[in-house]
Amino acid sequence: MPPEVIKVLVCMALTDTFCKKIKPIYKNKRYVDSGGLYLEVSVKGGKYWRVKYRFHNKEKRLSLGTYPTVSLKDARQGRDKAKELLSKNIDPSLFKKKERYKDKIKSNNTFETIALEWHSKQTFTAKHSREVLSRLKANIFPDIGNIPIQDITSPMLLEVLKKIEARGALDIAKRVRQTCGQIFRYAIAIGKTKDDITISLKGALKTTPKRNYNHFTEQDLPGFFAKLEKHNGNIQTKLAIEFTLHTFARTGEVRYAVWNEINYERKEWHIPAPRMKMRDKHIVPLTDQVLSILERLQVLNLRNSKYIFPHVNDPYKCMSENTMLFTLHDIGYHLRATIHGFRATASTILNENGFKPDVIEKQLAHAPRNSVRASYNHAEYLQDRKEMMRWWSDFLTKLKLHTPQVNTNQRTESII
Repeated sequence: MPPEVIKVLVCMALTDTFCKKIKPIYKNKRYVDSGGLYLEVSVKGGKYWRVKYRFHNKEKRLSLGTYPTVSLKDARQGRDKAKELLSKNIDPSLFKKKERYKDKIKSNNTFETIALEWHSKQTFTAKHSREVLSRLKANIFPDIGNIPIQDITSPMLLEVLKKIEARGALDIAKRVRQTCGQIFRYAIAIGKTKDDITISLKGALKTTPKRNYNHFTEQDLPGFFAKLEKHNGNIQTKLAIEFTLHTFARTGEVRYAVWNEINYERKEWHIPAPRMKMRDKHIVPLTDQVLSILERLQVLNLRNSKYIFPHVNDPYKCMSENTMLFTLHDIGYHLRATIHGFRATASTILNENGFKPDVIEKQLAHAPRNSVRASYNHAEYLQDRKEMMRWWSDFLTKLKLHTPQVNTNQRTESII
């Protein structure tokens, strides 16, 4: 049972000095101010503001906090707000509970909370997942992470993005805005907000200059092959470069390639969706030249690595990220070409030689995503792609043999 409360009626209103000097006694004691407000002092010395009121003929109490955290002035304001609610036939205690619930909901709906929930549901590669989360933690969470997502406005987000832009990180600002858009759309889907405020920010940031990867032209390739052949470097790295040029796959797709993805019977390399940028399964037709490269790599795989291109020191890891690029640098192509630029080289030459743009784009895995077709279109244009890849490997082989003049008319006509 709680200690008996001694009710003390005081004619004069409380003062701050008096509240400070009150000492606890052997029983709880109430010190009345006015309008139902009183300060209750417990036997342990705690000082609690309460408001006594009646609602629907029932006597009730409203807690306003503790003194001195809540000052006398603040307590009186709380009492006045309670009276205002009563004048509207609203129970102050019930109103307070509802407000607490709203605050709790808001605390669970902060931008950071929703963003982390959204991030946990994505099927990004490990590297991309880290990059996305790192950008949010560094650029967004410190400024608006603790704000309920439904309370964030376009100007608020724009101010944060402008800070990124001000330090010259235009590409990061663009990527962060895109990520925020995905988060807001996720929040709409789960009923946490109503609008994607990033839509109104399109055009509000400086545009990023288009990045064109340095790449080889047809005239560059014979000299490149000659330098690569003479280079006294790691044979697996040299074969990886040729493999990448023949398949024009992305660097990450090549580095993480494993032997069980190769279908020798169908002469195809099946790259699973989780390793693709667009998260769709992808098929790369394998030409005789590429199969020959794979045969040489099998002979070199003395440590039985699952990776086609294992790390030079650790067979349980794939080739390092910049291994192929550093070889390009070593043979004189620093700032003149990149591994990723092989894709631009292939695209340019294939387009110039009359291949269907849709077939080229599909082999580059640039095809637009479609939620209905995503699971079924990995084999789209496959026969045309096989013909195109055979032409491409033959083209590269002739250039490697220093015969750059290739008659493409007959082969091109058969596939257009």
